[in-house]
Amino acid sequence: MAFSLALRQQHDGASSDRMLKAVLWDMDGTLIDSEPYWHAVEMDIAREHGGYWSEDIGWTCSGKPVPQVAQLMVDKGTQLPASEVARLMIEGVARKEAEHMPWIAGVEDVLRSLIAAGIPSVLVTASPRRMAENLVRQAPAGAFVGYVCSDDDLPKKPNPAPYLAAAEVVGIEVPGEVLVANGMEARSGSDTDSNNGASNRVSDSDSIGKFGNQNDSAAERSAGSTGDARLVAFRQEMARCIAIEDSMTGIEAAAASGATTIAQMGFIKTDTSAGPQFASLNSYDGLTAEVLEEYVEQRLATIKQ
Repeated sequence: MAFSLALRQQHDGASSDRMLKAVLWDMDGTLIDSEPYWHAVEMDIAREHGGYWSEDIGWTCSGKPVPQVAQLMVDKGTQLPASEVARLMIEGVARKEAEHMPWIAGVEDVLRSLIAAGIPSVLVTASPRRMAENLVRQAPAGAFVGYVCSDDDLPKKPNPAPYLAAAEVVGIEVPGEVLVANGMEARSGSDTDSNNGASNRVSDSDSIGKFGNQNDSAAERSAGSTGDARLVAFRQEMARCIAIEDSMTGIEAAAASGATTIAQMGFIKTDTSAGPQFASLNSYDGLTAEVLEEYVEQRLATIKQ
């Protein structure tokens, strides 16, 4: 996909004086209320091919890669190869999303607020490319500057690799040792590998207020005196990125990347309150670029302590 340099420059120029650098979005249960689509398609496949599946089982799979869910469906009696189950799942949900994208209430307003402030968004999803591209096409124009998806040659969540790839999309230099430690081939720049997420470019009243849950250890805070200055700079840059996730798998991945992680708890049935997120939300009411900026300022304050 082509990436518009003019769009990148527009974002960079408008956001240069802000603490908030970018917002990294999970898709299912965070941007769109798609779990009912997945559950309905999964139950249809199981019923038609001799297996057993339920909505409750589906919720336990929230945030997991499609091939993993497909294999579980086979284990529960669905009489198809896991690869065929995965194909039918993706086709069924993609068809529903093409007909109607189930945006979560208020999230499009958040995206528009970020556009107005010149803050880029990146989609970070365990769904395949066709579904990521479909969402980006239907999002408010100019919201997303890129995406990372399951088709990219990266370790999957809860590994932080997808979020590190998203960081590269918005110009953060990820140190080679961080890439290697997380199973990513060290890259000289975000435009060098067409198979990684960095190439996928496109031309609070309800806050629980759980600040400080995302730990920044004393060792990390004092790294300037004993560690690599590049790692210190990288941690600071990642803290300037907000990551919004709903599943525990995704929350763990985002937090491990160093992004300031916010758990969206309003649209998932599993309890993620004990996760490693910095803060939690129950809706998008009142959430704006300015509010997200405040989250970043709070997080940076904890790192500097």
